[in-house]
Amino acid sequence: MDRVLVTGGAGFIGSHLCERLISEGHRVYCWDNLSTGSERNLAAVLSSPRFELVRHDIIEPRDIAVDRIYNLACPASPDQYQKDPIHTLMTSTVGVMNMLDIAERYGATLLQASTSEVYGDPLMHPQREDYWGHVNPIGPRACYDESKRLAETLLVAHERQRGAKVRIARIFNTYGPHMSADDGRVVSNFIVQALRGEDIVIYGDGQQTRSFCYVNDMVDGLVRLMRSDLRGPVNLGNPVETSIMELAQRVNALTGGRSAMVHRPLPIDDPCRRNPDITLARQRLGWEPKVSLDEGLEATISYFREMVEG
Repeated sequence: MDRVLVTGGAGFIGSHLCERLISEGHRVYCWDNLSTGSERNLAAVLSSPRFELVRHDIIEPRDIAVDRIYNLACPASPDQYQKDPIHTLMTSTVGVMNMLDIAERYGATLLQASTSEVYGDPLMHPQREDYWGHVNPIGPRACYDESKRLAETLLVAHERQRGAKVRIARIFNTYGPHMSADDGRVVSNFIVQALRGEDIVIYGDGQQTRSFCYVNDMVDGLVRLMRSDLRGPVNLGNPVETSIMELAQRVNALTGGRSAMVHRPLPIDDPCRRNPDITLARQRLGWEPKVSLDEGLEATISYFREMVEG
């Protein structure tokens, strides 16, 4: 049984990770400032004697003796991380440094949840881990993109200079239950709009692409990376590329086909294509997604249907 700290553990991916770790018999400490997370997401584990939730913001120092740290603390959708860009920057810099202090003090392994956003609007397709990215350092998304890039730099510097045990996961678009209805992510936006019979709002012409990974597959990738000897960075995502228009049509069909499609201007610096090369994850972690898009969407729609109609 490991003592595991999950920061951002009340959030979308973090809450599923907490469930997975509790099911495996570990002692799990969850730190979350609940700015975007929710205790509701942790309903399955709150009563466990091996689980502890502490309301805490990782930009403030705090000590805990653990064996492993999954650092998922940071708003992850553009709507959320642009509300307070300075705090977003602090979370992925000062907060990461605080997590490194704990990891080095107790010899814990620290897994940093990085992001496909480090590639920016990529000129390489699909994106490999050796691609340095195409990022606007002063655009509206830079508070997230650049702080996540710096977080990777911090981890590698601490590994090289101080021997820190680190893992870096570059997470591509992930979806599933426990997403917030108002977080601005494209999957949740489309599903909620469709369930309410509203127009589905597509930004741009809808030909931009993303690669959608179901949350259970993502959690499995994170756990495999933590237990491996692979520092990374390693891409974790679904290599099947889907256009935004195709996603809207699938969601509309799966929810009854009541919604019209309407278009709005594309946000500044919105990537045109996003697709991971997961060769490294396949070869070194034995990992690849198993849940199809339709299967994952059906489960996610069921979750939101209960929220919207219940």
